[in-house]
Amino acid sequence: MKRPTILICILTALAASTTYAQSSRKSCKQVDSCEEAVEIWCEGYRRADADKDGIPCENICHTREQVEEIRSRIGC
Repeated sequence: MKRPTILICILTALAASTTYAQSSRKSCKQVDSCEEAVEIWCEGYRRADADKDGIPCENICHTREQVEEIRSRIGC
């Protein structure tokens, strides 16, 4: 009887942590700077560069040169 209870607790904790991680992720509409946009893109938010032109969050970042400079500075 203990094993199913432990398993349920573990699965519940994993589901809660996954939901929190997804809800804490910002979208392009929520970032305030190109640097922040590049950071979320480098951290795995692939929708930031939906057209795959190398410029994430084009509402904030306007040139590829700007993005490349930020990437080199933050180590992405």
